[in-house]
Amino acid sequence: MTQALQGRQRWLALYILCLGVLMIVLDTTIVTVALPSIKADLRFSETALVWVVNAYMLTFGGFLLLGGRLGDLYGQRRLFLLGLSLFTLASLACGMAGSQALLIAARAVQGIGGAVITAVALSLITNLFTESGERAKAMGIYSFVCSVGGSVGALLGGVLTSYLSWRSIFLVNLPLGIAVYLMCVRLLPRDQGSAAGNGGRLDLWGAATVTSALMLAVYAVVNGNQLGWWSAPTLGLLGVAALLLLAFLVIESRVQAPLMPLGLFRLRNLAVANIVGVLWAAGMFAWFFLSALYLQLVLGYTPLQVGLAFVPADLIMAAFSLGLSAWVVIRYGQRHPIWIGLAIATLGLLLFARAPMQGNFWIDVLPGMSLLGLGAGLAFNPLLMAAMGDVQEQDSGLASGIVNTSFMLGGALGLAVLASFADARTVALKAAGVDAISALHRGYLLAFLIGAGFTGLAALLGGWLLRPASVSGGAAAH
Repeated sequence: MTQALQGRQRWLALYILCLGVLMIVLDTTIVTVALPSIKADLRFSETALVWVVNAYMLTFGGFLLLGGRLGDLYGQRRLFLLGLSLFTLASLACGMAGSQALLIAARAVQGIGGAVITAVALSLITNLFTESGERAKAMGIYSFVCSVGGSVGALLGGVLTSYLSWRSIFLVNLPLGIAVYLMCVRLLPRDQGSAAGNGGRLDLWGAATVTSALMLAVYAVVNGNQLGWWSAPTLGLLGVAALLLLAFLVIESRVQAPLMPLGLFRLRNLAVANIVGVLWAAGMFAWFFLSALYLQLVLGYTPLQVGLAFVPADLIMAAFSLGLSAWVVIRYGQRHPIWIGLAIATLGLLLFARAPMQGNFWIDVLPGMSLLGLGAGLAFNPLLMAAMGDVQEQDSGLASGIVNTSFMLGGALGLAVLASFADARTVALKAAGVDAISALHRGYLLAFLIGAGFTGLAALLGGWLLRPASVSGGAAAH
């Protein structure tokens, strides 16, 4: 495929793939705004409503690895189109859902389609752009979509829900999905699956164990706050997930054609970049959600003001993603932008960890927002390149699935853990007689401080363990 498209066609293919990814990124936040309307219309209870979000997260997190490997085995173009079809049809089902059960089931199917699209799109991009300078620019555009899509989703969700209905946030995916499908069919050449040297056989036991392990882990994490982190259900689910993961590793070490060649993790930059990605996502995802709550519940911002408060960080990330990051990587390599960017993001979190209860936007919010936008814009693109740079083309789908799984699980776990610490601090302070707003504020400050610890550790590991450049040129992973 890398030789089949040249010049402008490759860049057009990139934009089409990014449009498909944008649908997935938007969907992670666009639904959140519409939850009150969904609850009222379909008469969800509070406990049932969370499954509109959790059903999607469960299948999305569970199928990232499998989706990426299926792309390697049976053709990335074929899997991208399959994932796109699943996501688009499930969006139609969501928009037409007349019952709670149908909406939740359709959201689960959306998650499967979204996982396949996300895993395969990144591998398609890395295979389309093999020259380092062009790959840096292409990854920058992909990073831009991932960085600002969430904020756009929140704004778009508010507009569609307010002026149309909650169903429109799902139905808007239909014209987008159909357009992307038709353009991909016309532009992307067919590929047979370069890792199908085993006759196209799939490691079914490996697929079953790792997918089940990831889904159980996600389920335990997203319900940890509600059930209690030390409760028997949470610990039991995490224990079963760990046992399934261990069984998966045993299977992969013995099977002739493994779903995941364990030799991949001998690629140093891939292994280190995924550890760094987990820590970074744990700090950054939690900051995104908790800072929005701090602005709204402590400083009294309206939802529109909260959205506008994130604009400076989004603009900075956009500037880096659409040009500056590629220039920095070409000029200074991958390692230095990663650890410096993470260190800057850590400083931004530390500024939030000292934000006062009567904070001023220009003094107490904007500096931290700007540093976090600068750090994320500087580090995200080279971190993706470091993770994918040494991987052979036939394993790129799997490596992409690993990268996305790391970010997804790191973000979910970080948010759950930091929210638990914030909640525990708030409850303890209330019990000690502190007023509700002050207790809530000090709970958020503790969470920001712990988040800074995560990103600071990520910066140390990135600067210490990542190689200055990908020197193996696609070292064998087997």
